[in-house]
Amino acid sequence: MAKTPKPSKDKPETAPAAAAKPADPPQPAAAKPQRERGSWLARFAPGVRLGGKAEPRRETPDNLWVKDPDTGEMIYRPDLEAAWWVTPSGRHMRIGPKLRFAYVFDDGAFDALPAPPVVEDPLKFVDDRPYTDRLKTARKVTGEPDAMAIGYGRIKDTPAVVLVQDFAFMGGSLGMAAGEGFIAAAEAAAKRKAPLVAFTAAGGARMQEGALSLMQMARTTLAIQSLKQARLPYIVVLTDPTTGGVTASYAMLGDIHLAEPGAMIGFAGPRVIEETIRETLPPGFQRSEYLVDKGMVDKVVSRKDLPETLGSILQTLMLGRARAA
Repeated sequence: MAKTPKPSKDKPETAPAAAAKPADPPQPAAAKPQRERGSWLARFAPGVRLGGKAEPRRETPDNLWVKDPDTGEMIYRPDLEAAWWVTPSGRHMRIGPKLRFAYVFDDGAFDALPAPPVVEDPLKFVDDRPYTDRLKTARKVTGEPDAMAIGYGRIKDTPAVVLVQDFAFMGGSLGMAAGEGFIAAAEAAAKRKAPLVAFTAAGGARMQEGALSLMQMARTTLAIQSLKQARLPYIVVLTDPTTGGVTASYAMLGDIHLAEPGAMIGFAGPRVIEETIRETLPPGFQRSEYLVDKGMVDKVVSRKDLPETLGSILQTLMLGRARAA
């Protein structure tokens, strides 16, 4: 007799669940109306949006702001350019030949005069970098062949030859090329029977040329003597900084010495002097205002006043020359 199976103590089996009905794909959310950006600004500044599209973003130049070395203030570059690179604190920033010529000549019009070529690296000088590499770098930065640039034009309607020493070119150091540039400027002035105005800025003689650079002190002095023999004025404008062999030669041999405010003028630097004499130097030592009181500088003239001042001096001196002729 077959046995009846006992009921299982486990949970009763259930029928397999029916296959789940696939869910409907999610419906994309209704797109929100895009808010027009900048519309509020356009009400106050028409032209911000062109044709319903935002203006392309412009890259900000890296040099848009310039730091005042004295106060640390950040100055908007176009404002500094409009002020002839003089900061609100009165600091006269260093500038190169292009700006000098543009500021001093009438309407910025002048003829550039070439300087004669010289032998480069006559001593084959090498320190941590070859001298030729330093020259290439300086030329790339300044766009000038060397530290001297020469221009001929009119200053308040008086014809003049202007020589500008560029401190950005290896510290405006005096080498063979700079010496030849000075002599060429003096010869151009004598040829045109015009005065010579020199803007000096240098750290001294160029060490990479050794004794050849020191020889330029004597050669430039002889060039100044040729101007004196021709009874032509030689005016020096001392800018920051004028030191070393340049101060010991043509920078101190002018008929009249002008200086920009705050310019450092001397032979050795103040730190070297203090360490040598073991004394603290007075405030403002070797600055143009201090040197006016000591008789080394005739007048301190702000950059914007230089064209008027130079024009007045040159007219007076050239008028005296004409009367003496």
